[in-house]
Amino acid sequence: MTSVSREVFGVLPDGGGTVERFHLESDFLRVDIISYGCIITRLETRDKHRNFADIVLGFDDLEGYLNKHPYFGAVIGRVANRIANGKFSVDGNDYQLPINNGPNSLHGGLKGFDKALWTPEVIPNGVCFSYTSADGEEGYPGELKVWVTYTVDGSKLTVNYRAQSNKTTPINLTNHSYFNLAGQGTGTIYDHHVLIDAEHYLPVDDTMIPTGQVAPAEGTAFDLRKPVELDTHMKNFSINGFDHNFCFGEKQALQQCARVHHPSSGRMLTVCTTQPGVQFYTANFLDGSLKGKGGAVYPKHSAFCLETQAWPDAVNKPKFPSILLHPGEEYNHTTCYDFA
Repeated sequence: MTSVSREVFGVLPDGGGTVERFHLESDFLRVDIISYGCIITRLETRDKHRNFADIVLGFDDLEGYLNKHPYFGAVIGRVANRIANGKFSVDGNDYQLPINNGPNSLHGGLKGFDKALWTPEVIPNGVCFSYTSADGEEGYPGELKVWVTYTVDGSKLTVNYRAQSNKTTPINLTNHSYFNLAGQGTGTIYDHHVLIDAEHYLPVDDTMIPTGQVAPAEGTAFDLRKPVELDTHMKNFSINGFDHNFCFGEKQALQQCARVHHPSSGRMLTVCTTQPGVQFYTANFLDGSLKGKGGAVYPKHSAFCLETQAWPDAVNKPKFPSILLHPGEEYNHTTCYDFA
């Protein structure tokens, strides 16, 4: 049985509204989520000695999330990841999005879903957040109604994303939690063992936009179909980390896409999803300048993200699985995080 409680977390400036925090707790899992950005602010799981620790990066108060940060724990939209040059065309109309990552548009633009105040509703075992993104918001076409539902069942945290639009629009929703299975603020993730069930990945150009090639992972640094220790693997292939999409193809049912194990603590995270891809990111751009929960410092490679998603820049790549949502259709994807 999962208990659900709520309390005020803070107040947005300039009359922006009250932010609530929701606490979901089972015998195995404790999760805090706020209504600003649907952000997971705390996620506690047991280690092999049955001791709880918080394994996601973040801040102690609302101010931390209002200041600039790398999307800690947030829901990302209207389109997660990058769109080349912030441009795309739909139904014969050209659209220009804000540019916020080199020459590209990243994670929904300057004020994406991570910076929205969502409307919460407590449901059995969890909470459902809703938000209406106006036609033209951040340059995207169509009024988009979105629902993000978090539920806890035993050791599993499940996130379901639904959306409907009155105009054809690209959409790609994900959660951007930064995990460290040793505990947030404990240092790097080099001792984590990673498996990603993907035979292909997307090579990128120097601005992190996919080239359009769907490349075989076999024999490359991106072949993670058997568990690898990150430190050894990155040294063997002389790479500085990962920030790449791994490809699974389109599917309807939940399927395992990744598993990460931290031998010292015994913690393991298994991720299943209905999405056709996952962005594996090893926090390459953290630099120790952010002060996190309890005064923790977050250096480079101190966390990993598994952003289940459609493929980056798919709106400009006809051979990639489509991310267009048409009127009368429903976007519906689910990702499950199982902690052992």
